[in-house]
Amino acid sequence: MEKVERLISIIMILLKKNVVSTKEFVQLFNVSKRTILRDMETLSLSNIPVYSVTGVHGGYGIMDEYKVDKRLLSSSDLENILTALGGLEQILISEEVEITIKKIEAMVSPLAPKGSIQLSFYDWEGRSELRQTLKTCQEAILKRRLVSFDYIDKNGTATKRTVEPYQLHFSETSWYLKGYCLHRMRYRTFKLSRIEHLKINEQTFSPRGDVLEQEQEANYEPELVAVKALISPGIKDQFIERYGRKSIENYSSDYLLATIHVPQNSHGFQFLASFGTNLQIVEPKTYVEHFRNYLNKMMDKYA
Repeated sequence: MEKVERLISIIMILLKKNVVSTKEFVQLFNVSKRTILRDMETLSLSNIPVYSVTGVHGGYGIMDEYKVDKRLLSSSDLENILTALGGLEQILISEEVEITIKKIEAMVSPLAPKGSIQLSFYDWEGRSELRQTLKTCQEAILKRRLVSFDYIDKNGTATKRTVEPYQLHFSETSWYLKGYCLHRMRYRTFKLSRIEHLKINEQTFSPRGDVLEQEQEANYEPELVAVKALISPGIKDQFIERYGRKSIENYSSDYLLATIHVPQNSHGFQFLASFGTNLQIVEPKTYVEHFRNYLNKMMDKYA
């Protein structure tokens, strides 16, 4: 049995029993006492709350608050939770998530079949750079303390902000902080990658009661425009994933007709331009003109 499997088995046994002697572990795994001692040290370093009991009836146990009533969740439930956390771990980059995963893994039998679903995300280096920003925001939210930072808008303009932080939000590829901006005196959403010199203030705050207004203002979305575009079959799946099969219809042997809703701004243009020659906007004519102007400005950079 490999060390990882043995460690998981040890946790499983400790979750089911109060105290297990070193002798029992030695006989069960056919290893030396020193190996069991090292295993317990490894578990402790992994934040698994293992403790030792001396005396005739001594051995090792696991703290009661770590134990979960396993009757509340089936093995299938636990596998589903692990699948979700396993994917989110790559986004969150959080020690707390790693500990949670270890706890749930300890409740699943090592003999159980591996999960049938696997989630994968790009391992972007920039996400690891946001680790401290995420931790600072999370700490401020939990402690109800104001945060101050310099915020760089899309035009490169920096403003100093003091914010009541309420929630961290992950959308598509980016992290955001939702809160009440004392500079604007309104609820705002801040992109974490645009935050610099973040610090937690000593001053605390009481959560505001206007939650509905918070959701409406912090979740501001740009105006969307219905656009028709001819697309190559090779990018059909990307449109189906984003807009559903109902957005696609047959047009010719070479093209499909996609009807989609995109922002009437540079974000919409950037999205459409990412498909290169595999896409041609045909309606509405005003959007075609705006998109053409956007592309001409791009071409001017290389003129």
